[in-house]
Amino acid sequence: MRPYLIFTLTAALGSMGELAGHERRGTGLWPGRSAILGLLGAACGIRRDGDFSRLDELSMAVAIFDEGHALRDYHTFQTVPSAVVRSPNSRPEALRAAGLRSNTAITLRDYRCGPLHGVALWSEHDLQPLCEALHRPAFTLYLGRKSCPLAAPLGAQVVEAETPEDALQHLKLPGWRKDARALRLVRDAEAGEVVHDVPLDRRKWHFAARSVRVDAVEIAPSEART
Repeated sequence: MRPYLIFTLTAALGSMGELAGHERRGTGLWPGRSAILGLLGAACGIRRDGDFSRLDELSMAVAIFDEGHALRDYHTFQTVPSAVVRSPNSRPEALRAAGLRSNTAITLRDYRCGPLHGVALWSEHDLQPLCEALHRPAFTLYLGRKSCPLAAPLGAQVVEAETPEDALQHLKLPGWRKDARALRLVRDAEAGEVVHDVPLDRRKWHFAARSVRVDAVEIAPSEART
């Protein structure tokens, strides 16, 4: 038996990170390691350039109750000609007369509608301070982007269990999802699917690869939050 910190993540819209280019921002089917550590850091009041060392040592597993439905949003952005950069005080009329126009392009942003996940964390250190931080977060918590606020409190708690699967059976799901069941559990593995979600440099958005496996499980918490 060991202590596990468990909580749920759900939102009307979630965007859970993938390798992103300038024109497309994708989303995974579950929140990756960087997303969960970022959420914990926000709860603890750690800024992006702060010290995450006490969080980086956490082990984690993610139960997929509902991966949600795919949604793609289209944004436009504009870039200006180099002449404008060299002469930032140029009048718009003069730029138009010179035939200089801004360049408009489309970006694609992917989301998941209505995702529901359970998270189990464990460490050699006391988990209770993290649990308390999730109940009273220093910063607003999101499921990926700032446009994706959480739809329900996390219901964080520390429980004693043999395995992450056993710990996640103690989750308290939101009342409107009380009958949800998880059939897949994502955890670290020596060989498996490769994901790039281990933070290396949080300011430059650099991530390392890790291997995960998705196990078939059945996690059916019996208690719902009211």
